[in-house]
Amino acid sequence: MKYNNPVIKGFYPDPSACKVEDTYYLVYSSFQYFPGVPIFESKDLINWTQIGHCLTRKSQVQLDTVDSSGGVFAPTLRYNNGRFYMTTTNDTLRQNFYVWTDNIYGEWSDPINVDQGGIDPDLYFEDGKAFFMSNGIDDYGVSGIVQCEIEIETGHKLTPSRSIWQGSGGRYLESPHLYKMNGRYYLLAAEGGTEYGHMVTYARGDSPTGPFEAYTHNPVLTNRNLGGYELQGVGHGDLIQDHDGNWWLLHLGFRQTGQYLTYHHLGREVFLTPITFGDDGWFTAGHEGTTLLSFETDRITDTIVQQEKKEFTFENTDWNLDWCYLRHPVTANYQLEADKVKLKGTSITLDVPASPTFIGIRQKDFNAIISCEVSLTSGEAGITLYMDENHRYDLALRKHLEGYEIIERLNIGDIKSIEHTKSIGQCNHAALIIKSTPTHYHFYAQIDGIETLLGTAQTKYLSSEIAGGFTGVVIGLYATGESQDFNATFTNFSCIYS
Repeated sequence: MKYNNPVIKGFYPDPSACKVEDTYYLVYSSFQYFPGVPIFESKDLINWTQIGHCLTRKSQVQLDTVDSSGGVFAPTLRYNNGRFYMTTTNDTLRQNFYVWTDNIYGEWSDPINVDQGGIDPDLYFEDGKAFFMSNGIDDYGVSGIVQCEIEIETGHKLTPSRSIWQGSGGRYLESPHLYKMNGRYYLLAAEGGTEYGHMVTYARGDSPTGPFEAYTHNPVLTNRNLGGYELQGVGHGDLIQDHDGNWWLLHLGFRQTGQYLTYHHLGREVFLTPITFGDDGWFTAGHEGTTLLSFETDRITDTIVQQEKKEFTFENTDWNLDWCYLRHPVTANYQLEADKVKLKGTSITLDVPASPTFIGIRQKDFNAIISCEVSLTSGEAGITLYMDENHRYDLALRKHLEGYEIIERLNIGDIKSIEHTKSIGQCNHAALIIKSTPTHYHFYAQIDGIETLLGTAQTKYLSSEIAGGFTGVVIGLYATGESQDFNATFTNFSCIYS
């Protein structure tokens, strides 16, 4: 069959997977968003459905005042003796920890901390032992991939942290994962930085503690030399074996807004690439070491059809799965119903690293029509295309002394400007519409069935290349302005991709 990449679109970076019986499970980074660490499941590796989050309680993760792209970094998901483990880093606190559950559809434990630095932690289980790895500096001052043995019940270190591999020479050695395959131990990593030079490298050895011999032809996977190809930034992956014994790499990458336009604003997404072992026990990846936007393969039967959801509404999404908050929300400010949401604004705006009244859903593709009807009694409410506090576009309804107006606000770094306004008198209701292309957003207001273009803004100013950071655009519904009651009601939300 032919399948298309990415297999999960939008801001879902740093994937890590495990297989239990006939089901694959996958987790991702969530940074400053809550709930933390989304969980997806699949039966075929190409069709994925979200089933929950690992971090759903304030006691599990500290996100207050976390800057954008801070908070929860790359997780690893593993299964051992009937129990799931997810280990990750709260980078703002520089703390590695893990949580566990016996029911992946239920709640997870409170965190168990590990006294080892670095980021991108990994867990490997063998013969009753648990090995913990991260990137960083070991107890002897040596940098690289650092490993110790821990007591899994408590997180206490049983051995000193020791650097076991220094990579292939690329910068930012990270994302370690350890596997036993065909009687040998394989250590997978990422190098080059999660940008255009990103790559997957690996080494192998005869013991889980090393020494490890690097693959001669590292990097095993990278798109760094594919100029003029939409898919870039390939790296940070996890190996998974399918039902038939084939190996695959689930990894991140990003799509440029155009063939030679080196900007991306959807975030880092999830790609699936086949792995092939040679007779010498070393493996290669993808098409001559690169990842493609589509692969022809006989590893997946033609009876499986790759599905893609094209329309997202209040009615066909789940508030607890598809939507997210900025940091820990004040739940009293949200009234979530099957066909609408009511928001209570506060003095906290989208300009600060706090928790404004905001609920968002990830933008999943370039071409889209985003629309929602908004009613307002006071303050301001509308749709924001949110990259971070300093990089976002707002289309909103606002009350002022003479009545109501619709505004288009652009926030680009230190420049925050209301570009266009449209007065609507005493009418406190409007339909807000954003039409998205790869390179531009177009902002419309619809009053009494008449659609008016307010303005246009380039998508590149919400890209990682300009904004920095590790996230992607989230389509947010928000309200500001202190009120005793709910001051904004949103109905008829729709995001349609083409």
